[in-house]
Amino acid sequence: MTGKAPLVVVGDALLDRDLTGHADRLAPDAPVPVVADCAERVRPGGAALTAYLAARDGRDVTLVAGLDDGLAGRELRRLLEPWLTLVPLPMSGEVPEKTRVLAQGRPVVRLDHGSGRAGDATEEARAVLAGASAVLVSDYGRGTADVLRPELLRRPPVVWDPHPRGGPPVPGTRLVTPARSEARAFAGALRAAAEDADDTGPGAGELRAVAYEASALVQHWRVAAVAVTLGARGALLSYGEHPLLVPVTAAHHGDPCGAGDRFAATAAGLLADGALVGEAVEGAVTAATAFVGAGGAGGLLGTPDERAVPPGDDPGDLVARVRATGGTVVAAGGCFDLLHAGHVGLLQAARRIGDCLVVCVNSDASVRRRKGEGRPVNPLADRLRVLRALACVDAVAVFDENTPERLLAELRPDVWVKGGDYAGADLPEAALLQEWGGQAVLLPYLDGRSSTALMARAAEGAR
Repeated sequence: MTGKAPLVVVGDALLDRDLTGHADRLAPDAPVPVVADCAERVRPGGAALTAYLAARDGRDVTLVAGLDDGLAGRELRRLLEPWLTLVPLPMSGEVPEKTRVLAQGRPVVRLDHGSGRAGDATEEARAVLAGASAVLVSDYGRGTADVLRPELLRRPPVVWDPHPRGGPPVPGTRLVTPARSEARAFAGALRAAAEDADDTGPGAGELRAVAYEASALVQHWRVAAVAVTLGARGALLSYGEHPLLVPVTAAHHGDPCGAGDRFAATAAGLLADGALVGEAVEGAVTAATAFVGAGGAGGLLGTPDERAVPPGDDPGDLVARVRATGGTVVAAGGCFDLLHAGHVGLLQAARRIGDCLVVCVNSDASVRRRKGEGRPVNPLADRLRVLRALACVDAVAVFDENTPERLLAELRPDVWVKGGDYAGADLPEAALLQEWGGQAVLLPYLDGRSSTALMARAAEGAR
């Protein structure tokens, strides 16, 4: 098992379609671009995307959503069933489809089709909610949250991702995650004190308005916290007063489509695992930022021959699934005692090499033998939790020996990554990888970053 808590996602499933091509001329009969040579990509949308992302994190996910037996409904089942458990609700109408036409990666127009809404709740859905350890509501205003509201009142969700067309979150929800525009719409008349704030830039006026709206919504909805997502500026978290601004760690200018779903899925997963609300929001900001940088929702699924491998219950299962599709398995290792920028940069670069990244981590006893008494500073459980929260890490494996040769012989990765600080030194794992045709590589490492150096600076500061 992955050690991650299961999650029930309740909400409105959509089917998203991207038609991506290039435009270098205008149509002769109207001043509109001609988008040529379009490639089609189909993926889950709405609550289905949120559930899919949570499942890709290696979590046991159940999705409760309206589904019909039309073309869109059948396509959603095909995309989702390898990853999660579906509990369909009856629908009136067809599953909504949203089609984006993009030229040079930029949206030109969006076409919407289907106005289906969830019908009545089923006994199966009620039973799933009654037994859920953690619930995430992804409300796109298509009726699912409405028909299950009595059950949600009895079992308040850990996260509610709202939509202006939907109803309010139920009282007692731990965290509500509106986008900036949604928070303004929900606050409505409650925003009167901030009506004159400047909303055109990132100045103090806008932050005052966001803080006011978030605080007002906490009180009005009677929820524990509201995190307003601010795109490239991160998120503002409010418990009703003294807001916390959580900035992004790196600026990305990729496709933001689906970033809110990534944020909600990560926050709900971390809360289900026992994180504090502030920790969950920080992790969600990091995950959503990386998600945008990796191409957003448009980068998740490609044409039918492109790989999308569900995670297994353990690293070995993940490796087997990736290898079965012809994918490239990448592994990296270390103590990761005090995770720093050098670690993160190395792991992000390693993940871009292949189709999955398995991080091999020294056990506490192994760290002590290598680093001496007093290490590790962070116990294994904490180190694993931090690594698993990184969007670039697909699985984590632990070894108790001084070196990971035994674990590598089990996983047999195609690529073994080490930091550039090993340059000029022998890599003991290199000969082992040659036994199955693997390759050890060095990646550039941020100079001067190490756990030992961090501890030394902290000790010097304490004196």
